[in-house]
Amino acid sequence: MPWQPLPRIAFAVATYPFETKNENELPLEIGDDLYIIEETADGQWLRGYLLAPPSLLAGLTSVKGQPLEARVFSGIFPRSCVEIREVLGDEDNNSDNSSNYQGEDDAPHIGSDSGKSGVAPSARKSFLRDLGNAGRLPKPNGAMLGGVVARIPDLRIREPGAPKPAAPVPMLRLGDETPTSTMEPLIDEIASCLREWHSTNFHDLLLTRQYSKLDKVSQLIQTLDLSRRQFLHNLLTTREYNTLREKTVWDLVRGNKLCGGEVIVRDPTERGRVLTGDDSVVEITKLQSVMSLLDEPPQPHVELSALHHLMVDIRSFAGSSNEPTTLVLYLVSKSVGGTLTTLSESYIIEVPSGVTMGYLARNPRMRTLFTDLTSSDIGDGPSADSELYLIVKVRSPQQIIIGKPVSRSGSFGQPNTPFSTSKPPSSGGGKPSRRSLMWGTTRSAFSRGGTKLDALSEQPEDRPRTDTLESRDGAIPPSTAGSRGPRPSVDGLQPMQMLADRMVGIGVLSLNSIMKQDEETEHVVTVWSPSAKFTTEKYDTAEGWDGMVRDLLESKSGHYEKSRRAERLQIHLKAFNNPDADGLIKATPTLLAGISKTNKMGFSGAPTRPRSDIYVTINEAFLARQNLISRYGASATTISSNVHGGNLMVSLEVRRQTGERIEECIYQSSNSEPLTTWRSFAVERGEHWDQTLRLSLLPADVMTANVVFTISDLPSTPFAIAYMPLWDQQAFLGDGPHSLLLYKLDEYTQTAQPGPTGRGGYLSLPWGARSDSSEVTGPLATLRVETYLCSTRFSQDRIILGLLKWKEGPRDEIPTLLKQLIFVPEIEVVKLLSDVLDALFGVLVEYQGNDEYEDLVFTALVRVLGIVHDRRFNLGPLVDHYAESKFNYPFATPCLVRSFTRLLTKPTESETARKLRATLKVVRHILKFITHARGQQKVKEAGIGITGSTAGFTRHLQSIFKALDSMMRSTAPVLVGSQTLAVQHFHTWLPELTGLLTTEEILHIAIDFMDSCALVKGKLVLYKLVLIINYSKLDLFAGPEQRSALSANTVRWIAPHWGRTDDVTEQWKEQVRLCCSVLASQVDRLNSEIPDYIPKIVGSYLSIQATELKPKNRFSLLFPTTYPFPTKQIPGEAVQFDEALIELSAILSALSNSPNGMQLELAAEDLTSLLKNTLYVHMSILQGEAFPSSWLSVYIYHHKSTMRTLQYLASILLESFLPHPDEAEDFDTELWRMFFTTLLKLVGSGHLALETFSEQKRRAVWKIAGDVREHGADLLRRTWEAIGWETSPDERTRYGLTKMGGYQVQYVPTLVGPIVELCLSVHEGLRRMAVEVLQTMIVSEWTLSEDLSVIQTEMIDCLDGFFKDKTMTESILQKLFISELFERFEPLSQIPGDPLYTALRSLIETIAEFLDLLVAVHSGDTTSEASHLINRLQLMEFLRDMQKEEIFIRYVHQLAALQYDARNHTEAGLALRLHAELYEWEPSKLTPALQDPEFPEQSHFERKERIYFDMIKHFEDGEAWSSALSAYKELQAQYENNVFDFSKLARTERAIATIYEKLAKGDKLVPKYFKVIYKGLGFPLNLRDKAFVYEGSPNERTSAFTDRMQEQYPAAQILTSSDVDSEVEGQYLVISALSAHRELSHQVFQRARVPQPIRDYLLSAHAQMFSVSSKRSTNGPVDTHYAEKTVYTTAEPFPTILRRSEIVEVNTVRLSAKETALERIVRKTQEMTTVEKRLAEEDDEEIAQLMVDAISISVNPESEGSVAGYRQLLPTALSEEDDEPELDQQENAIKMALVDHAIMIKRCLASFARSSNPVLLKGYEDSYKYFLSTFAPEIAIFAPVQPPRDASSSTPSPTWQHTSPTENYPPDNKPSAAIVNAAGVVEEASAAQPISMKQRGTRLSFLGGKKKDSQQSSGNGDANSLMQTQTKGDSDSNSQASKGRENSNRRSIFRTPSNDTNMDVGAANPYVQQQPTFPNGIVDPTIPDWSLDRTRKSKEIIDVLERGFDDRPTDGGIAGFNSVRKRLSLLKLGKKPSKPNGFFMGGVSEE
Repeated sequence: MPWQPLPRIAFAVATYPFETKNENELPLEIGDDLYIIEETADGQWLRGYLLAPPSLLAGLTSVKGQPLEARVFSGIFPRSCVEIREVLGDEDNNSDNSSNYQGEDDAPHIGSDSGKSGVAPSARKSFLRDLGNAGRLPKPNGAMLGGVVARIPDLRIREPGAPKPAAPVPMLRLGDETPTSTMEPLIDEIASCLREWHSTNFHDLLLTRQYSKLDKVSQLIQTLDLSRRQFLHNLLTTREYNTLREKTVWDLVRGNKLCGGEVIVRDPTERGRVLTGDDSVVEITKLQSVMSLLDEPPQPHVELSALHHLMVDIRSFAGSSNEPTTLVLYLVSKSVGGTLTTLSESYIIEVPSGVTMGYLARNPRMRTLFTDLTSSDIGDGPSADSELYLIVKVRSPQQIIIGKPVSRSGSFGQPNTPFSTSKPPSSGGGKPSRRSLMWGTTRSAFSRGGTKLDALSEQPEDRPRTDTLESRDGAIPPSTAGSRGPRPSVDGLQPMQMLADRMVGIGVLSLNSIMKQDEETEHVVTVWSPSAKFTTEKYDTAEGWDGMVRDLLESKSGHYEKSRRAERLQIHLKAFNNPDADGLIKATPTLLAGISKTNKMGFSGAPTRPRSDIYVTINEAFLARQNLISRYGASATTISSNVHGGNLMVSLEVRRQTGERIEECIYQSSNSEPLTTWRSFAVERGEHWDQTLRLSLLPADVMTANVVFTISDLPSTPFAIAYMPLWDQQAFLGDGPHSLLLYKLDEYTQTAQPGPTGRGGYLSLPWGARSDSSEVTGPLATLRVETYLCSTRFSQDRIILGLLKWKEGPRDEIPTLLKQLIFVPEIEVVKLLSDVLDALFGVLVEYQGNDEYEDLVFTALVRVLGIVHDRRFNLGPLVDHYAESKFNYPFATPCLVRSFTRLLTKPTESETARKLRATLKVVRHILKFITHARGQQKVKEAGIGITGSTAGFTRHLQSIFKALDSMMRSTAPVLVGSQTLAVQHFHTWLPELTGLLTTEEILHIAIDFMDSCALVKGKLVLYKLVLIINYSKLDLFAGPEQRSALSANTVRWIAPHWGRTDDVTEQWKEQVRLCCSVLASQVDRLNSEIPDYIPKIVGSYLSIQATELKPKNRFSLLFPTTYPFPTKQIPGEAVQFDEALIELSAILSALSNSPNGMQLELAAEDLTSLLKNTLYVHMSILQGEAFPSSWLSVYIYHHKSTMRTLQYLASILLESFLPHPDEAEDFDTELWRMFFTTLLKLVGSGHLALETFSEQKRRAVWKIAGDVREHGADLLRRTWEAIGWETSPDERTRYGLTKMGGYQVQYVPTLVGPIVELCLSVHEGLRRMAVEVLQTMIVSEWTLSEDLSVIQTEMIDCLDGFFKDKTMTESILQKLFISELFERFEPLSQIPGDPLYTALRSLIETIAEFLDLLVAVHSGDTTSEASHLINRLQLMEFLRDMQKEEIFIRYVHQLAALQYDARNHTEAGLALRLHAELYEWEPSKLTPALQDPEFPEQSHFERKERIYFDMIKHFEDGEAWSSALSAYKELQAQYENNVFDFSKLARTERAIATIYEKLAKGDKLVPKYFKVIYKGLGFPLNLRDKAFVYEGSPNERTSAFTDRMQEQYPAAQILTSSDVDSEVEGQYLVISALSAHRELSHQVFQRARVPQPIRDYLLSAHAQMFSVSSKRSTNGPVDTHYAEKTVYTTAEPFPTILRRSEIVEVNTVRLSAKETALERIVRKTQEMTTVEKRLAEEDDEEIAQLMVDAISISVNPESEGSVAGYRQLLPTALSEEDDEPELDQQENAIKMALVDHAIMIKRCLASFARSSNPVLLKGYEDSYKYFLSTFAPEIAIFAPVQPPRDASSSTPSPTWQHTSPTENYPPDNKPSAAIVNAAGVVEEASAAQPISMKQRGTRLSFLGGKKKDSQQSSGNGDANSLMQTQTKGDSDSNSQASKGRENSNRRSIFRTPSNDTNMDVGAANPYVQQQPTFPNGIVDPTIPDWSLDRTRKSKEIIDVLERGFDDRPTDGGIAGFNSVRKRLSLLKLGKKPSKPNGFFMGGVSEE
């Protein structure tokens, strides 16, 4: 299949899945991103790359903070499965001004932004670079593309002049919008965010284990994904979409904050699109601040007039009764003081008995809407502190046994059925049946009854009998045959049964939190009943208990329990906020259709509809035994004894004066039918009914109606009557409680009027009880009721009623009524507002011209209108409605004007001032009345032919405002209040004047008023500024003429309140902010005012910026239009910002973007300073000082607007600030420098480097600002060329420059740094321009000084700073600008030997090298840690050579920190040494302070000393003792000989001593070393074919090291031999182990008994040579033995910073026989010591055998393997008389090595003797005798023979049972004592492994010494007392040993040459024997405890030997003896003897 390349790369998306059949095919899934590079000839198949989304596993190897790399696959796929979206690249490669990048190398090939990528540049390095080059092949006359176009219509050639693709980077596709994005931008925004979070943040959160944050992000992602699908499916309503958009935008903000990204502003009101540079900067800034600082959108201030409504739906009810049940629902408010107020009417739900579930499910009466609750009702007002509750009362009919009062408390409820005397429906069963009713099982996703109500328990069978009922729950007494039969009662009544409603229980639910939620909620309400039992259980709120139950339900016992008859309800609730309940029901048909409303009792503000409801609440009847019932015509009497008071019931009727009942006027609930007679439920005496009824009467009936109450005790007839008139003394009955007298019901009181006899009639009796009556008559029986009037028809206030009937009353009472109106409650006025206003205007017109009446009416009118500002009543609309539709008083105008003018003429009088302040609040309404009255007056005048009165009226009206202006100009303190109110409300008056004056006149009034405020001070200034904002908002001034007039005057009005100041106060800041708000309101129409504002903005900005900004916890919303400013709490940490700076920067940006331009040349200020200040402000904004730079949208917006400003400023500079060369001294260098600095800061900003951004940010920046850098490059070219001077033809030829030098030279080297930064840009146009500028700088500098070192220094400093905080880009990696710079100097390269070109080459080579090193250090994709460190070291070396000391030091400390973090402490110390080497030990020479790292200014000595301290700390942490010692010794020398600081010298020497002590005691292990050779072409040149020595950890095995290397080089193959060709492909590592080369001539070999750690330390410290044995011959005669070693020498000694060093020299060394012998003896000793250690740690049979075999070989004189044979190499004396011959260094070393070997063998044999292992015991028996003979010379050296002792003091010599070699020795040279003494230290365990007396003789010479775990061995020469104490019961031989010695003998012991030569006291100790055991293995109890401890570790023994041999005292034995006694006494006092440090074991030896 022939393939041909596409002319340019095509980007495609898979539209159909493709499954592969062949290996080279690429599987596709829908939506995959594809880059196509080739096609077949027929166009059916394509080849390309698939960019798959990154795998989270890639996060394991990713760079922190960088997006994951996309997975890239290549292959072929069919054309039919993909859709070509666009062609990448650009075809014309010669356009300089193109907004695209051209050329092969410049594109930062960053893959698709669409689909699923969003990947960083590194993702494409491997393939897209080639892919990019392939796509840019030259076109053969365009012919080839033609064929492609024929088949792929999407690949179109761009016509010349056609618009270019959107993005400036070909491979950076920014336009990934789907077709839906224009309609719903959020679809693409969500996709972009989710892709970015997945590729950049998810893996990071996982790896850092931030699971809680990860959980939040994943929840957000699910939410956003759901939102995206909702947008895509397009099924929501407009309102739902608006809500969803806002929610989605804030979800995106939350997600970006969680993921640490910047906040991008998307506007919910603009369908969620990203706001761009073309939108209002004010809006962007507002949104940005809110989104960046807050977690949720600031909710607008809730107007308290808004009404709340609550839907309550009873979903299910569970109880255990088969009776019908009544649920009564109503709302109650509880104030802080605990007062309960019933807020709403009741809603009654009847739950029938035995009804089917289906019926209940369809029952619509289970829900209601509680309407018209105010914010204060729900506890949401600013001072609201009440609690809102839903109360559910449960009533049920219960049987009552007549004649026997039920001994339960009654309750309240409202039965609406007559009492039934029939038998109860249930009979026969003592256990009531259970009900659980559920409704609405399919209405929503909420749970239905069974979920929350499934735990209702059935009543137990053994329920207590209900004869004496314990609580309300026992509602039904046992219904047996006996109970229905006759039963004698107390008073002989015949008991019978009937039903009566009673309270069963009550449920309470708090609603405050529910009312503030938008969502629907479900709650379970528990029903509680009084309990007769005393319960100790706590009431748990989790079980539904609420303390309100106590307030609403009485319990005689004071205790409550869950009701059994009605257990609980499941209630579904939803709160609404709507001004009109009916409108809400219409607007929400799905939820509220058919619902019944339950009204609030009372008005929730000003009533908008007529309403006349009378509420009567029946509380309780006082009918105790002592109460007396009143009678007609007689005194009160006692209540009849027939009234038991067990079933009291009240009935209510409304009757006229005649006694006639008013039909159907009583409503017991909002959903019940009207009743004529209402009956309550039954209660017991003393209990409450607390039932509220609503009476609905005609107005005509109200004044004559009475409410009549009768009380009966069931089942008897009523026995008492009471009545209450509704109208009382010309007004409605007052609200509140009333006590009604109860009269005995008889023939006199049962009728309203007197009967035929003329007597009787209850209306003739007093209805209310007098408060003092009980004192005369005793307590009277009363009925307590409460009334509440809620009516727009009736008033309870006599003043209001008198005012309404002012025409009927006496005229002289009118002033009194008007004066008293101020005391009327507001609600009374509000209810009858229209009538009150009518009355006031009626009086006004009636008495016009009468000043007193006019002023009284005016004051009363102000009082009424003042209620408008009462937030409880939304009265404003009602007043407006009245004025517009009901007001009809044409002649009221002059009266109102006169009264108002009179007030204004005397504003300073206290009484007038008070009235004036009240008036100023309501002038708007007064003007409205004046306007309407004037209109009506005109109509009337026209009707009677009068015209022309307008001028007079206008004059009157203007006189008001003139008086007002004069008041505003007054500075009297008493007027401040009036002035403030006038300024606050003035803008509301102007619209009301439209009917009276022309717009022009109104505008003049407004301007004059503002001018009159010129002198205001304090807070009035702020209100004045708010007034200007309000002017701008008025529709009245919306016309262009008015707007321009306002704008022109605003400059003058606000000028004094902002600008440059030295005194920045909080008030001044607030003024500046309001000035910004003023400009924000006018910004669209400013023109000639702009040059006046810019200096003010800049001055204000600079003043505030100079003050200290502190972090804030509260944020004031930007561009406030009210004062005080609304603020919000900032969640989380405090943020540093200043609202004024943010607003000033936004306004400056808005003005600079104005179509009219900045017009600075017209400004009054000095233009130069203004330009400088403007540039300074823009620089400050770009540096993020105005607001945090993480506010992405605003920050990028300012980049764009700053670009526009700079373009404008450049035009001014070029026109006015570019003097002719002849006047060069006039050139303003500083101004131009500021211009260039700002321009370079802008175009070099990292926030414009699209190529380095994540997907989401890239899209946003491009949308907001476009290609700012292209415009910047163009501006830089124009301005830079402009300040150069014309070049000569010669210069033009040499450099190719038309302009050069001139003023440009003043900016070298100042601007070199910023220009070099631009040279590193990916943006080609910008980079080329920067290179051009750099060329002119180089040429100028060379022309002036013929030296480029200044430029080189600047470039190095700049590059270093750049790499510190900038992201790597492709142009940096490719060093594009270097080749471009060479191109610019191309003509010079033609001139051989041109000095400038030579200097340039040198400069560029240096910079290129530096760049390479920087890239290597900062790129982050190094193959291994070692190569990374090498790169750093090379960079540091370069910096040191360049004498860049400060940068060098910074890198040194970075390297040290890096090593410290990796726990390479030694290497960290070595890194710091590089810094220390820069200084001398010179106390008088000063070195400057450093910022990074932080060092103060100090002397060289102090600086170096401080670094040394840090260095030594690292060395000690890394246990690099040799390095620490050398540093300490250097300090020691300086303290001693340089600065003579003896205190520091002492400290230093103590530290040195501590290190030596650690070395002596320590177990320091030598590091392992490995040789690594790098083979193969796969390695870079700096590694290939090189060999290194690597340092490993002391215990690291070769396999572990190999694994470590394999991790670093995963592609490498590990080999063990180096037979690999160097030119082979791939990577091969040849690894082998090495050891540090031991110099055999070292002094340490001249001494025996040197501990192994010290020997290792001395031989391997600072290792630089390493060896491996290549050949060894140890057969035949010893003098023929030899060995060959390969010795490797490294470049530097270890330790090194890299933990590796290159091998620089390889030698082969042949060892002589003596050297071989020495090495072999030492090695054998070391190997056997290692085996010995292992044997001590693990008693392994194999190791034991190995050790026994090794010793038997060593002690066998015939064995070739025995090192004893090397003794032949030592010279011997010719005869016994001769002195020993002199030994040379090698021979002495061999001798000492043999001594060490013998000591080691003796130590091993000692441990064998103690062992219970038969192999070791046998080995001991076999080898010991050979040891004594083979190593006799060595034994003689380390255990010389003792002088003979006196017979008197000698211990009897033990007998040997078997013949021993010692018997053959001559008596004077018997080695036994020496042998035993030699074992004294190492074989003290002979006591721990005692042998029998039988064996003792045999082993005596070997088993002397200390006992294990005894406080002191008997051979130690300790005090007698000690020995006696320890060895009570010892044999005589022991006591002789302990007592019979003399001091001389003791001393001789301690003077012996070796501390192994202790006395052979083991033989004299009876415990030194094999411990006898019983047959069953039990130890003989007669053996002392201390002899049983065998826990000796071989390590301790070795320690003793290695430590103790050279520690003998040299000054005689006394001191040593005392010391030993002291130690032993310490040990006896409780020192733990087996301490592993060998203290006890070594104690004697050390002495």
